[in-house]
Formats: sequence, C-alpha cells, structure tokens
Amino acid sequence: MGKTSRISGFYKLSPSERLQIVEKFADLSHEEVEVLLQSTGSLTLELADRMIENVVGAFPVPLGIAVNFLINERDYLIPMAIEEPSVVAAASNGAKMAREKGGFFTSSTESIMIGQVQVVGVSRPDEAKMAILAAKEEILSKANEGHRTINAKDLDVKVIQARSGPIVVTELHVDCKDAMGANVVDSMAEAVAPLIERLTGGRVYLRIVSNLATKRLAKAWTTVPKNAVGGEEVVDSIIEACAFAAADPYRAATHNKGIMNGITAVILATGNDVRAVEAGAHAYAALSGQYRPLSTWEKTENGDLHGEIELPLAVGIIGGATKAHPVARVALKILGVRSARELAEVTAAVGLAQNLAALRALAHEGIQRGHMKLHARNLVMSVGATGELVDRIVQKMIEERNIKMNRAKELLEELKGKEKL
Repeated sequence: MGKTSRISGFYKLSPSERLQIVEKFADLSHEEVEVLLQSTGSLTLELADRMIENVVGAFPVPLGIAVNFLINERDYLIPMAIEEPSVVAAASNGAKMAREKGGFFTSSTESIMIGQVQVVGVSRPDEAKMAILAAKEEILSKANEGHRTINAKDLDVKVIQARSGPIVVTELHVDCKDAMGANVVDSMAEAVAPLIERLTGGRVYLRIVSNLATKRLAKAWTTVPKNAVGGEEVVDSIIEACAFAAADPYRAATHNKGIMNGITAVILATGNDVRAVEAGAHAYAALSGQYRPLSTWEKTENGDLHGEIELPLAVGIIGGATKAHPVARVALKILGVRSARELAEVTAAVGLAQNLAALRALAHEGIQRGHMKLHARNLVMSVGATGELVDRIVQKMIEERNIKMNRAKELLEELKGKEKL
C-alpha cells in the first residue's frame, strides 16, 4: 500500500506518536528524528503542543540583540529573532548613526482595532446604514457585554459595491489597550451580528478583525548628521533611492522588505503576530492606490538626513504567545516596554534604523559587501567546517571574491588534507 497523508485523528495523537508516523512516511533517519525531538529547547514539546496543532517539534530561529538604540531619550536593547544574516548588525549600525543627534523620537495613536461585520442581501443599503448608526449605543453595549477592560468605543458604517452587489459593513472601533486584541474583536463582531441582521433585514457573513489597523499607527523619526552616513553625497544618494521607491512599486517592495526585516524580527521575538503586522504594513503602503515606501528621507537645510516612518502596528504585551512562550517573556523583559503603544513605537524605530542602514549600504558601498562575510560564514558551516577552519575558509573566499558552495567544499578538503600531513 502506498503512502498517504490522509490520517484520521492525527491531531488526537501525542507528539511522539505523530513523529513516528512522519518518520515512517518520510523515511527519516534516527539522527533526523532526534533533530526534531531536540528542537524545542526552552519551549518544551508539551508547551508547543498546546500552542498549535499537530506538533512534532519546533523550528528554532537565532535570537540576537541590536544595540545602540536611543529612543525618546531612553536606551533600549532590542531582541530580534531572525535567520537572515546582517539584519541585527544593520539595525545596530543604523541606531548608532541616528544616536549622534539624539536618536529616534516616536509617537502613536491609541490601540484601536477595527472589527468588521459584513451584511449582504440588503435592498436599500443606505437605509440600512442609517439604521445601524441610529442603533449605535445599543450595538456598542452588546459588543461590550462581558468585557471589563477591552471596550468597543465607537463604530462606523460604510456601503461598498462588490461583484455580488452592495455590502453594508459595520466597523467596530475597539480599544485593545495592551493586548493585540484580535480574538476579543472577533468575539465582539460575532456578538453584534444578530442585532445587525435584525436592524438591516440582511444576512451577516463575515465577522472578523481587520489587519489594516489604520487607527493603531506608530510613527518614528530621526535626524542623522551627514558625516555619520559618509557625507552629503551619500545623503543625496539616499534621497534619490527613496524617490525611486516612491515612484516605482517594484523598488518600493524591496525598500519595505528591508524595513520589515527589523520590524518582523522584533515582532517574532516578542511573541506577536508576524503575519498580521506584515499584512497591515503592506496594505497601508498601498492605501493611495499605488504601493509606496513606508518611510521617507529628506535633506535638511544644513545637509543632514531626516527620516520618518509611519505604519500600523497591532502588537501586544499581554495574552497569546507573548505570555505563553518563555523566550518571548524574556525578550519583553530585555526590551523593558511598559505598554503595547511603547512596543509599537520602539518597533517602528527599529524599522527606520534598518531602512537607514540598508539605504546607506546601497548608496555608499553596495549591499553585497555588507552581506558577504556573514553569508560566507553560513555557507562554510553548511559544508561541514568547524572551529578555526570556518574563519580561515571565510577569509580565503572573501579575498578571492568567490563566495560559492563548491569553493567552500574545495577549501575545506584542502585544509583538512594539509592537517593530515
């Protein structure tokens, strides 16, 4: 009988029982099974099994600390969880450049999330909209039943035209305070759905949070001395790079990817929802109808570089993985933030620092030079080099400007051969 992924009751099994099935299906060696068994570290297999479904192990990601951050006149060490080399170093470098004129300054709006209730089959959508608005207090009261700290503070209603006909969308504005709040917002949207159906005579379909959190924005800005980035010519190059991103979505995508290198690493390290933040950031970048950069850079009157960033950051410091994951708890302690808004502001500053470092590298020396050594080190270790051999092979490959796996293997064999002589 052939292999099949149709496994009834897989979720009911213990992690070890699931792993036995996977071992047989994928023909894993004993060593490969041990890799999965030993992958969880401080998370533990039991805790991982309570966090998500069908657990067989964990996927550890390096946790680094970005240094040099001065934000609102306070020093921070920034935990960053990421597998890509040079990101933590770049964030630290960007923060060092920004520090010369006081570091980063930030602001944020309240922690308001939007919950959407979709109504279809309404013959007079504008009348339905008015009926919902007239019952605003009743709807908010219903949404807030059973919720002591997180509250729906307001609502809005819009009518949009879809392929299937008009849709009346009620949007609850929920103050989530120090939580990310998605689960509570979903619950509130579901609670008010029957009332909205009665008010409109339509049928409710979706009742869910929006990840385009335009009422939960974080902003960061900094002024960097021209000498810190390499002179006024480099300042001009950075501004030209930013203009390129503003005019071309293909460049803007890579520009924003660099920003999200820093932001996503902080989000992951603190146990927050990476996918929600990524979705919100990229949607926000496209709100104008064209995908644009999340940051802007300008030259000041004396030739220095001034940068700003603004984006939605739906993050929390209570609930979910921020408390369940032991590493996330430690990361939040290292970061020392006291509210979700402070976390969002710090994260925005990290994104701006990352962007500064990337643009400076592109304008001044090219991005590959900065990546070269770290990429070479990862490559050399992947072919089996250990100890001092890693440094020797990396140095040789950089001198040759030949960062390739085949060359790494050749050099490893050569050096091992010489050691045997």
